[in-house]
Amino acid sequence: MTENIRLDVHAHLVASDGASLSAFAGVNWDSSSRKLTVDGHTIGLTNLFKPGALLAWMDEHRVEHAWISVPPPVYRQQLAADEALRWANALNQELTAIARAQPARFSPLLHLPVEHPEVAAQIVGAAQLAGQRRFAMAAGAPGCALSAPAYDPLWTQLDAMKGFLFLHPGEGCDTRLDPFYLHNLLGNPVETAIAASHLVFSGVLERYPGIQVCLAHAGGVTAALAGRWNRGHGTARPGLDLEMEPPLKALRRFCVDCISHDPAVLDLAASVFGPGHILFGSDWPFPMGLPNPHTQLADLGSQVRKRIFCDNPEKLN
Repeated sequence: MTENIRLDVHAHLVASDGASLSAFAGVNWDSSSRKLTVDGHTIGLTNLFKPGALLAWMDEHRVEHAWISVPPPVYRQQLAADEALRWANALNQELTAIARAQPARFSPLLHLPVEHPEVAAQIVGAAQLAGQRRFAMAAGAPGCALSAPAYDPLWTQLDAMKGFLFLHPGEGCDTRLDPFYLHNLLGNPVETAIAASHLVFSGVLERYPGIQVCLAHAGGVTAALAGRWNRGHGTARPGLDLEMEPPLKALRRFCVDCISHDPAVLDLAASVFGPGHILFGSDWPFPMGLPNPHTQLADLGSQVRKRIFCDNPEKLN
């Protein structure tokens, strides 16, 4: 029999009921359809408000535990700092309540607003007092570079607590990606690689080795660019600090989920990030994820599946 999946690091929920979120300007909850409209965009996946549906899916596919995080449609990256703090706290209260009701099955990845690093640091500080050290954050936003000194207080806190940070791509703003669903098919993987590149070339994870950063969707296009990045370092391209460790070494500090949709791509990710750094993620309930994981990953060898499903989660802090 195929192994149980011990941990899903990439599953999404918003709330058991969106009514509490509708107290915010720009947010409306339709209780009859169980749909949330955020800044004019109606979230169509009602399962994001049904923890029971996630539990049923986990039971069906033998997933023992899920780390739940909110999805990009509720990031609201345009908010000012004070409102972003209120909104993040509301989202995190909902995630915490869901996990508290099913502690054996769910744990929350508390949402951090990447566009306000000082707010993110404030949330981490409060969470530490409550014994929480696992978080999720958008990979970026216009004008946000994870290499910026403004993030150093956040990195310092996460490093001290040996925190886990899941980086997930957010909404794109490049109009060239409007056709063909390219914001998702192309923009998201590139956004993840941009975040990884800033962490690599600024040496963030080298300076703060206690942080465990996990990149969504097998790291996006990061693995395909790893050799080019290393060549740039090796040939002293302008703007690179050659005192930093080479990119191929730095990339071994990340972990990634297994959502690549191609065994060859997952092999590449394992060769770049390390076979022990590939974790199971489903992206539930989104169709671009792994809704049928044992079937969709059947082409992987049994040892690879065992490593992703069972062994690698045991290495997480």
